[in-house]
Amino acid sequence: MPEKDTIFSSKISYNGIFSFKDFYKFCYDWLKEETGLDPLTEEKYSEKIEGPVKNIDIEWNGSKELTDYFKFEAKVSMKVKGLSETEISQGGAKVKTNKGSIELSIKGILIRDYKGRFETTAFKKFLRGIYEKWVIRSRVEEYEEKISSYCDTFLNQAKAYLDLEGKK
Repeated sequence: MPEKDTIFSSKISYNGIFSFKDFYKFCYDWLKEETGLDPLTEEKYSEKIEGPVKNIDIEWNGSKELTDYFKFEAKVSMKVKGLSETEISQGGAKVKTNKGSIELSIKGILIRDYKGRFETTAFKKFLRGIYEKWVIRSRVEEYEEKISSYCDTFLNQAKAYLDLEGKK
């Protein structure tokens, strides 16, 4: 059984005006292109309509092989509450967009020995402990830093996107 360590876990919240469709596309495209998560699958998409507003719950999972021993896995959750359509005036023209609150969270996970090469015997499991602690310790720390950086940058980019959208 491969070892999974949650390296990064954080979330952002936003309440205001934004285009949900554009934000959804921005987040999905950024994760695919900047982190190389492939496949990035939508595990859950649920919509609850309550009168003129929607509540949306989305979960994405993606992974990327870093080496033949390390793998990066990301779990993204997006919860949108009170999403409704609104009109704003932009450059003298009326534009339809959305308003509501959104909570975006991401977990970055480092998976070690994802192919299970050290899982066949108890002795190999023991060797894996020594290998990770003494031989590749700096490499483990390097990949942990890389995963933290991916996840933190994603949240910062999403927050910046929402802040820019809300100021239009």
